Amino acid sequence: MTGADARQAVSQQHSAVAPLRLGDFAAALLQPDRDVPAGVDTRDLRRAERRFAVHRNNFVVNLVDTLAESFPVTQALVGPDFFRAMARERVLAAPPQSPVLTDYAIGFPDFIAGFPPAAAVPYLADVARIEALRIHAYHAADATPVADTAYRELFEAPERLAATRTALHPACGWFRARHAAYSIWRAHQGLQDMAEASLAGIDVARAEDVLIARPAFDVAATALPDGAVAWLKALRHGQPFAAAFEAAHAAGAEVDDGALFAILMRHGLVAAFDPTPEH
Repeated sequence: MTGADARQAVSQQHSAVAPLRLGDFAAALLQPDRDVPAGVDTRDLRRAERRFAVHRNNFVVNLVDTLAESFPVTQALVGPDFFRAMARERVLAAPPQSPVLTDYAIGFPDFIAGFPPAAAVPYLADVARIEALRIHAYHAADATPVADTAYRELFEAPERLAATRTALHPACGWFRARHAAYSIWRAHQGLQDMAEASLAGIDVARAEDVLIARPAFDVAATALPDGAVAWLKALRHGQPFAAAFEAAHAAGAEVDDGALFAILMRHGLVAAFDPTPEH
């Protein structure tokens, strides 16, 4: 065989390999019982299967590691073995749809809430939601909270205050937990080994409203008073303060208006005041 004939034979071998389709490749990554996808060079089938198995395992393990790093308290509550098995089920059932892994992590609490084995730890999804909101706050856009003088000016003009709307800081979020998620999360902070955290004295069945905020550099979490979730939700939806206070009182049995305002100031939740234009 001449050199030209050899080159032609090699070219024909490569041209016989079907084009690689990303959908088939992704499906094969997530289904260990599937064959090596079309488009992968399988002239040495056993070698191709071994190499693809390594790639498949690395793909899943890397995503499980990402979730473990993002949800340390959630992992501490159930232990590494259970957590990694749960995370692996999530990866196989719903792999990332984009290269932005922070978005993928933020959706993990919803999976936990619907994962039957996790029902034995009923507060697990709520705690995971705190960690997911912290991820969101950390990566959210920056904004400068309004100065205290802007609040004082509003307090000196009650009619203007009632009609004022707010632009809330993009790096804040909140939710109503069905369990004492904030107290449980807080019990794990500052420990070298989170497995040593004690939940003694925490009524885990007591519902808590939770705020996550990052006005500047540090992400903070805190429990919210009665009516605060409804109040913040109304403000975010463009309601003026008067309507937001009405929503808070309708939702909470003991609402302290001053405490609600203190939340805005203490946590830098307002990026801008936008009074209703006069007609």
